[in-house]
Amino acid sequence: MRLMCIALLLALCTGITFAQQSADETAIWKLEQSYWDNVKALDLVSYRALWHPDFLGWPYVSPAPQRKDHITDWLDQYTAKGLRLRSYSLRPAASHATSDIVVTYYWLTATWEDKNGHGEPQTSRITHTWLKTPTGWQILGGMSTAQPVTAQPQAVQAEEKK
Repeated sequence: MRLMCIALLLALCTGITFAQQSADETAIWKLEQSYWDNVKALDLVSYRALWHPDFLGWPYVSPAPQRKDHITDWLDQYTAKGLRLRSYSLRPAASHATSDIVVTYYWLTATWEDKNGHGEPQTSRITHTWLKTPTGWQILGGMSTAQPVTAQPQAVQAEEKK
C-alpha cells in the first residue's frame, strides 16, 4: 500500500510539472521525438524538413556555429565510423512558448552502436528554438553539449516556469 501511495504521489507531481504546457509545447515535444526517430531511421529528407532555412546553431561536435547546410555533418561523422543510433530516450527538462516561438531544453541519452553491436549510452543536453512558419514548425536555432558525468539532470519545476 505504501509503494502504491508513493507511486501515485510521483505520478501526480509529474502531472503538475508538465500540466502547464501549451498546445504548441505539446506539439513541439512530438516533433522533438520525430527528430530522433528520423535520426534513428537515417531519414535525412524528413530530418532536413524540420530545419528553418535561416537556422543557426552550435552542436557540441562543431568548433563553431553552423547553418542549415551543415545540419547533417554531425550525423555524417557518426555514420562514417560505421555507427548507427541503436536507441535513445528523450527526457524533457523545460519548455516555453510565446507567440510563434517554442524553446525546448532536454536531455538525450543515446546509444550509438558499431557493426558488432558495441556502444555505450551517452547523455547530452539539447536546446532548440522552434519557429511557427506558414508550412509548420521548424528549428530556427539550437545548441547541444555533453552532459557532465557529475551533474544530475533535474527538470525545471512548474513554479519556476511562471
